[in-house]
Amino acid sequence: MGCGDLKSVPEVRHGLRELLGQWGDGGTADVAELLASELVTNALIHTDHGAVVTATVGPETVGTSTLRVEVRDFVEGFPEPPSARSVPRHEQPDLLDTHGRGLALVQSLADSWGVRTQHAGKVVWFELNAAC
Repeated sequence: MGCGDLKSVPEVRHGLRELLGQWGDGGTADVAELLASELVTNALIHTDHGAVVTATVGPETVGTSTLRVEVRDFVEGFPEPPSARSVPRHEQPDLLDTHGRGLALVQSLADSWGVRTQHAGKVVWFELNAAC
């Protein structure tokens, strides 16, 4: 799924919701939508380029199934991890601030996540596990 501007974020959420259908419980699918939206928004805002979203549901193993969402952008450089922000960790962000929580949400809600470089750009990904 390609993304050109922030108007495409709801399209990503809708497409992910269709893919997931009855996957996991409703809460897990909601978390998946939230995290995918955060990563797509970050890619669009911080790179000023498009992004490509890939979502796959892995095979069931030992009573669980894994959703992996990858958001690829086309700009070199890594996103700033939550612990590297200029705001000290003990301080809470301003409640009215609309930026600065995306990777912190991914870090706290995903079962795993990471970043890898590509030939042109990078891929930020997360995984969520759901009971089958």
